[in-house]
Amino acid sequence: MQLGMVGLGRMGANIVRRLLRADHACVVYDRDPAPGQTLAAEGAIAVADLQALVAALVAPRAVWVMLPAGAATEDAVTALAGLLAPGDTIIDGGNSFWKDDVRRAATLAQQGLTYLDVGTSGGVWGLERGYCLMIGGDTAAVDRLSPIFSALAPGLGDIARTSGREKRDPRAEQGWLHAGRSGSGHFVKMIHNGIEYGMMQAMAEGFDILRHAGGPNVAPELRLDLDLPDIAEVWRRGSVVTSWLLDLSAQALADEPDLGSYSGHVEDSGEGRWTVQAAIEEAVPAEVLTAALYARFRSRQDHTFAEKMLSAMRKGFGGHVEPKKPGA
Repeated sequence: MQLGMVGLGRMGANIVRRLLRADHACVVYDRDPAPGQTLAAEGAIAVADLQALVAALVAPRAVWVMLPAGAATEDAVTALAGLLAPGDTIIDGGNSFWKDDVRRAATLAQQGLTYLDVGTSGGVWGLERGYCLMIGGDTAAVDRLSPIFSALAPGLGDIARTSGREKRDPRAEQGWLHAGRSGSGHFVKMIHNGIEYGMMQAMAEGFDILRHAGGPNVAPELRLDLDLPDIAEVWRRGSVVTSWLLDLSAQALADEPDLGSYSGHVEDSGEGRWTVQAAIEEAVPAEVLTAALYARFRSRQDHTFAEKMLSAMRKGFGGHVEPKKPGA
């Protein structure tokens, strides 16, 4: 199957690579020609602009936009809408706000274009592990593009199957899901990221408590000298808190037990704020998720070991690098 890709950053480029490995054809474009040239050497067709990208695709076309949420994505979608024809599909695989998806889908439908919002989880590891995909939008478009989604998803893997799912959507256990109408995909991904904030914060705070078990605030006769890398490793083996985030934490601590190269400055990409906003609109208590978001705000003012743990995990799963200190 053929797909156009706009945006060849960490995830966009690796999505293309995973599709090429599955024998799909990809036409790619980025404002920076370098990543396109690299992918062309791997089998993709690199073009110089959006007009050339659309011209190289066979109708009905599908173009995946993998750009930062906000103006960059909005501009790309608008530009593509002026070039595509009725029956074509625009996919937003970034982290756009779900209400923007609802608006875009309605606007594009007036031109005969379909729009899919695809929450994409997998980070820099998606090329090898596969991407968890949460999709919102037109059912016919989702079905038509199912070979693309199936190739990107991780598949069953070695995860035990959940009993009682025999009559449910089989795509979910393959790692991709048509979540519902337009906006549903990014809404589900938004909540996923909000939960991620809470899980990361709990793990980071736990390790911070372990680290200070031998500190001056503890009575001398009660101080404990604990090895954090070993604790992280033993927890990976059969404990209730076993997870990919714990795997990343164990590796970070093995590499650098004091996390000295991290400042503890933790950014947020927007989905945590939107999750809290949704909780307010729905009158749903979300104490943990809200506190985790506020902890990230505080991290930009002073830095604890817990915040260094958060930075280490973010670098591990998403390649997120801390901003440089002012004046550095």
